[in-house]
Amino acid sequence: MKRNIIQIDEEKCNGCGQCLPTCHEGALQIIDGKARLISDLFCDGLGACLGHCPEGAIEIIEREAEPYNESKVIVALVIKGKSTILAHLNHLSDHNEQKFLNEAINYLTENKIDMTKDEKSLPQPGGIGCPGSLSKDFRKSAQNPQLSSESLSKPLEILSELRQWPVQLHLLNPQASYFKNADVVLAADCSAFAMGNFHTRYLTGKSLAIACPKLDSNKESYIEKLTSMIAETKINSLTVIMMEVPCCGGLFQMAKMAREAAGRNIPIKKTFLSIHGEVLEEEWA
Repeated sequence: MKRNIIQIDEEKCNGCGQCLPTCHEGALQIIDGKARLISDLFCDGLGACLGHCPEGAIEIIEREAEPYNESKVIVALVIKGKSTILAHLNHLSDHNEQKFLNEAINYLTENKIDMTKDEKSLPQPGGIGCPGSLSKDFRKSAQNPQLSSESLSKPLEILSELRQWPVQLHLLNPQASYFKNADVVLAADCSAFAMGNFHTRYLTGKSLAIACPKLDSNKESYIEKLTSMIAETKINSLTVIMMEVPCCGGLFQMAKMAREAAGRNIPIKKTFLSIHGEVLEEEWA
């Protein structure tokens, strides 16, 4: 499968080792005077090591790699002691990787590994992540405001139904926790601008990916990511929202190709909107 993973430029790397302490998963080692990625299984692809390379020798790329395995990571970290385990747990919390965090804590609990001394420092859900393309799960807790005689004289604020970041399909991690067993909306970039009630009609309780089948490059990676969502993250359903322009139909074709490649027959809803935001067609495929 393809996923985000680090790449090291050995010509730039001077073997200083400053990246090692920030890789709490133990995916990096200094071998023959160079930083090396020792296992795809251990690299979470979140890039904590990037800001600690003074030579700029590390970058994140998307390539074929074994799926990250939290269980194997936590087993390897246990022998390194509580401080290393705690740093790893906080790293997962800071990046809102709740699924992996739960796996790690469950392992510690089931194997009676005592973390009592560090209890106050254990990570809590909802940590602050990095900017940009960092995967964030912020399923809302607030509700839209209730109408009252006072509020009727003011513009009504409608809260966003967006549950995660990022949303662009090129930037998404198809194995992110917010896609696990989720109903997913795959929307053309323009659709939310055309439909005024897009959030309340289509986004409530769903995860989102957006793409443009005409302008985006490397659409093969879109099919691979959708295939991973269906086969591995096991999304429940996919609602494909397109505009009435002919090129938008390519989004639905990619969804069908991904379903076929995944070998898992999830329901796909095909929806076409007019340029005025009206629903022209809506059917399950």
